[in-house]
Amino acid sequence: MKKGPLPPDPLLLINFLSLNSWTFKDGDLLVNRNGVRIVPHKGAESTTLIQPSDDKPLSLADFDSVRFIGKGNGGTVSLVQHKSTGQFFALKVIQMNIEESARKNIVRELKINRSSQCPYIVICYQSFFDNGVISIILEYMDGGSLADFLNKVNMVPEPYLAAISKKVLKGLWYLHHEKHIIHRDLKPSNLLINHRGEVKITDFGVSTILGSTSSVADSFVGTYVYMSPERISGGHYGYKSDIWSLGLIMLECATGHFPFSSPQPMGWTCYYELMETIVGQPAPRAPSDLYSPEFCSFISSCIKKDPKERLSAYELMEHPFIKMYDHLDIDLAMYFTSVGPTLATR
Repeated sequence: MKKGPLPPDPLLLINFLSLNSWTFKDGDLLVNRNGVRIVPHKGAESTTLIQPSDDKPLSLADFDSVRFIGKGNGGTVSLVQHKSTGQFFALKVIQMNIEESARKNIVRELKINRSSQCPYIVICYQSFFDNGVISIILEYMDGGSLADFLNKVNMVPEPYLAAISKKVLKGLWYLHHEKHIIHRDLKPSNLLINHRGEVKITDFGVSTILGSTSSVADSFVGTYVYMSPERISGGHYGYKSDIWSLGLIMLECATGHFPFSSPQPMGWTCYYELMETIVGQPAPRAPSDLYSPEFCSFISSCIKKDPKERLSAYELMEHPFIKMYDHLDIDLAMYFTSVGPTLATR
């Protein structure tokens, strides 16, 4: 008696789907290159995902709130889900009575957010202003921020720092040379990551402008820590003020602590003390006995007290440190997800 073909092994089928179509569906759960989302049972495959270039207007009524994600820089961020497509987004809500003098700047920054099309910049889909509240629909980065990740791992090895720096530099090059804007608030919490190993810059402009009316304490927590000396001193500044911030971030990720040390045993007592230290003390360096000459040189090229001596984003992309680990094919996706579940799976 001739035997029929054996039924397919479910595990092999899943692997086949993952490797070939990059899509796996089980009930209302759909997993593909775009991440994880919930789709309606009927006609799920024909659902068209929302693209940043779509002209179709979005409304806050189109979204269901999933959960609170975090708070900072005068606003709150929540995870929301689009009712029709099942896509996840981040909703940033900033409650602030906007002064007339700042309104034009905010409109300009929101337009920049909306028009930015770069794989190293978090996508802004739509912005709303109503009754003193600004709501911004953003791309959802399920790994959280680099600050969140650093709290888990404490220190980031050089090969991964090179891969992260390369992505951030490409984002800065886009902002500086394509959009001609300065981020002004680059810090670990404004660098977002996801399970695909992507690193993207977020929050360029709006929160900084809105935060200008915040209390001194709030400003100290978020803004001044990574600010360049020329900005603290009130002098003219340009694109290279962002490069200073990048150098501090990468050095902090390497060592596990903020590069400037407080002269007081109990730590920083006020933001004036920190500002005086950044302006008056020598620029920090990476310890040459612990790190490669290439990394030490990269940090030194970023953290120069005189902005004219700092390299630009374009020049830093050609720095030996950025290229020295290319042969290892660094997998940031595996590295980011190895420390625990992403926000999407909690």
